[in-house]
Amino acid sequence: MTKADIVDVIASATGLTKVETEAVVDGFISTVIDALKSGKNIEIRGFGSFKVKKRKGRMARNPRTGEQVMVDEHYVPIFKVSKDLKHVVDQNLKKTIPQAQT
Repeated sequence: MTKADIVDVIASATGLTKVETEAVVDGFISTVIDALKSGKNIEIRGFGSFKVKKRKGRMARNPRTGEQVMVDEHYVPIFKVSKDLKHVVDQNLKKTIPQAQT
């Protein structure tokens, strides 16, 4: 699903125009980005949380040349799914996707 698909679904569900809906979706995304850039966490109950995690520097290997390189300490954004969302997805997919027979 792309951002355009999300805009279409929300626009049809709310009655807003696609332009208005796209502005809202873009606003949400930029708010999440700005919060993470400033080191803040975002928690959306029933959906999940966005956080920034610090990764330590380490020695790594270039897979093409085999040369060892130093990867500096850096920060990465992470998303942790809520237990509620995990459960809903699991239960729904168990109903719709037939299990492989052993």
